[in-house]
Amino acid sequence: MTRYLSRRLIGVIGVLVAIAAVTFTIFYVLPSDPAAAACGKSCSAERLAAIRAHMGLDQPIWQQFWDFLSGIFTGRTLGSGQYALHCGFPCLGYSYENSESVWDLLMDRLPVSASLACGAAVLWLLLGLSAGVTAALRKDTLVDRALMVGAVGAASLPVYFTSMMLIYGLIRVAGLLPYPQYVAFGTDPLHWASNLLLPWLALAILYAAMYARQSRSSMIETMAEPFIRTARAKGLPRRTVVVKHGLRAGMTPILTLFGMDLGGLLAGAVITESIFGLPGIGRLFHGALTTGDQPVILGVTLLAATFIVVANLAVDLLYAVVDPRVRF
Repeated sequence: MTRYLSRRLIGVIGVLVAIAAVTFTIFYVLPSDPAAAACGKSCSAERLAAIRAHMGLDQPIWQQFWDFLSGIFTGRTLGSGQYALHCGFPCLGYSYENSESVWDLLMDRLPVSASLACGAAVLWLLLGLSAGVTAALRKDTLVDRALMVGAVGAASLPVYFTSMMLIYGLIRVAGLLPYPQYVAFGTDPLHWASNLLLPWLALAILYAAMYARQSRSSMIETMAEPFIRTARAKGLPRRTVVVKHGLRAGMTPILTLFGMDLGGLLAGAVITESIFGLPGIGRLFHGALTTGDQPVILGVTLLAATFIVVANLAVDLLYAVVDPRVRF
């Protein structure tokens, strides 16, 4: 297991370095100019040259990438003299639009996005897996058809439409929930949950529909396997056959989907955060795209890639626990 973990960690580091190189090339080498974006529209040539020197863009490209990469692990100083800015570990750059380091901006928004992603994940797993397994065990019955028709309908609804309908129905008409305003979990757990319930539902409805269809397909295939017939022939209770044997094998594809979905959502759900006014990473990313704040765009991209790669590593480790053959 240690050798398997070591190989996977080396692979993760290699993937992250490659992603850093690609994203750095896209944002700093291709035609867009970060210095021009930071300087603004009415910018003199002298001012632009000073900003380029301050951001290190006058250095050779290999030197720029090395400074960026080493800054992630050791921090670095941007510029020199009285205008020098110290960017501490881990340094993902400095946002001149927000006058703050990219890492501090991300860490300030991460609790909001993490709360949204984790809460929605719990809901969509409960709803999606319950519906999918129920439909699989009652294949070709009215219950199966009703659940799958509902899943197809829910999956076809855009998240912004679902969000608006939830706001109108549960807030404006029924008055059951407050309009979402993020409250830190440590401040008031009850208000934290009540304010995030609506965004959780908006995301969970979409993902639960997809998970219901996937889990139904996986469970139907698994329940037809010979080892399931053997378990039944041994006289094991139906619940043991379904939960211990069927679910363990049938949910393997769900682990892959869950790792990627959760990793992506931890980097912000742009539409959901924008609709509900949540100050998360997705909303920060949307604002950076609007203003052309390239250091923030690059930072969010790297953070999203890191979450997805780490989530996939966790999934691989779970595979190794479930099926030891993947270690070799």
